[in-house]
Amino acid sequence: FPIVDAHVHLWDPRHFRMPWLDGNDQLNQPYELAEYRTHTAGVEIAAMVYLEVDVARPYALLEPRWVLERAGEDPRLQGIVPWAPLEYGERARAFLAELRALGLLIKGVRRIAQSEPELDFCLRPDFVAGTRLLPEYGLSCDLCINRHQLPATTALVRLCPETRFVLDHCGKPNIREHELDPWRRDIEELAALPNVCCKVSGLVTEADWQQWTAEDLA
Repeated sequence: FPIVDAHVHLWDPRHFRMPWLDGNDQLNQPYELAEYRTHTAGVEIAAMVYLEVDVARPYALLEPRWVLERAGEDPRLQGIVPWAPLEYGERARAFLAELRALGLLIKGVRRIAQSEPELDFCLRPDFVAGTRLLPEYGLSCDLCINRHQLPATTALVRLCPETRFVLDHCGKPNIREHELDPWRRDIEELAALPNVCCKVSGLVTEADWQQWTAEDLA
């Protein structure tokens, strides 16, 4: 301690529509800075990075503006990673320009691919083209994928050598079933590339929620 909390989600479903919260009474309620402070009591946090929370697309540009207001309330919020339509290729420029105009707290973007049915969704030509645009705007690319998408993701990173990538949640290994291969082999291949780093985040959600141990995560 102190730590940088590199993957923070805040939301208020009374303000933004988030369809994935439907039917989940535990999560479908406000989790803002007050709740964050309560849940992190006793943990010394020097800074935090906000990650987009998959709001309904009409709110996509409103979300980072809302987070900038939160940053005005807590100076520890020093980075914001909003959603961006990378699959639009060159047509993503207008969106990226709007993000850049919001200021330097916008550090990168994330276009979640984990729920896409195609394992190689990120290798669509337009997705690759959109991802290659990010260095022009000083933005990195967070990768939120499932473990089966690691080979295609590695290919994407190779195709975009000028783009800085951040792998979220360690690529979601199957901790619950103690099944580390082929994830272990695939993540070693990704780790060999110089333009990618990895966040140790979200591992409990891949473990047994009721009986996980520190040893499981290690």
